[in-house]
Amino acid sequence: MTTTETDVRSAWDALEDAELPSGYHVEITDGKIIMTPQGRGRWKVILKAAPQIEQQLAGHGEILSDVMIDFPSSLYGYAPDLAVVAPGSKLNSRGRFEWHDLEAVLEVISKSTRDHDFEKKFRMYAECAIPLYVIIDPSDRTCTIHSRPTKTGTYTEQETIAFGEDLVLPLEGREIVVETDGFPRAEG
Repeated sequence: MTTTETDVRSAWDALEDAELPSGYHVEITDGKIIMTPQGRGRWKVILKAAPQIEQQLAGHGEILSDVMIDFPSSLYGYAPDLAVVAPGSKLNSRGRFEWHDLEAVLEVISKSTRDHDFEKKFRMYAECAIPLYVIIDPSDRTCTIHSRPTKTGTYTEQETIAFGEDLVLPLEGREIVVETDGFPRAEG
């Protein structure tokens, strides 16, 4: 993609002065603001995965959770559950990372976010050439790693592992291993 930050307003600009309620995950899809209550299970997965990733990055990249990322469209503003930012990436003039700075995105899905995470985010992340998109599904107790993105909005490779197996993230020039045996099963 050849879009630069000066070509497109960020979807997040619409929320610049808004006071958002705490306890909600906020994203923008198709120009619509979507607020989803933060679930306990989702948070526990993030709490277990993030420190493992951060420790292995050891200063060669950064891990973010629920942080606004600028995408190449004013209709989309995602704040991934977990995002691995490539080493050497710099914040843009709005103080945010952009889609091309991401090496991997991990989303923890729930019943309320399942369609959104499987369809719209899957397509957007692939179109933006994010190398890895991992869907963590506590109800199925699986992690699905999507890799080799295409400009047509798909990933050509997919691997599913069960909770209890190691989640291996092959990043540029290094590999991150996340132990999933402590990931909680979805309640209900």
